[in-house]
Amino acid sequence: MFKTILLPTDGSDLSAKAIDTAIEYAQLCGTKIYGISVAEPYPFTPLAESAMSIDPSSYEENVCNLARQHVNKIADAARIAGVPCEVSIVLSFSPDEEIINAARKYNCDAIFMASHGRSGLSRLFLGSKTQKVLAHSTIPVLVLR
Repeated sequence: MFKTILLPTDGSDLSAKAIDTAIEYAQLCGTKIYGISVAEPYPFTPLAESAMSIDPSSYEENVCNLARQHVNKIADAARIAGVPCEVSIVLSFSPDEEIINAARKYNCDAIFMASHGRSGLSRLFLGSKTQKVLAHSTIPVLVLR
């Protein structure tokens, strides 16, 4: 059985289902949960700079606040269920790398995460963070839809 689960969230409805599943598993098996949300920094590109007049520091503050709200949902659900839980947020352009790093840092033995199930061009252009985690993880990854 898994003793420590990493639970990444992006705040989507699918992530909410993954949270419910991980909390239920943790309750049944006496597992600890580490929740993480990765906020993506302001995209400093010439195209973005000319198209938007957004203050980068306020942008990053907003995405970090949103990420904090996402992980607080994990913490709240875990508290209600009586499941030990710690949460954190990270600011990074590479969510998949941060998920792998967090799993190592917290000595997790499994990752429970949602997949949006994109295919075709949207997967090609947007990439699949779940696919990248699957490709680089050295521990089991449970993908939930």
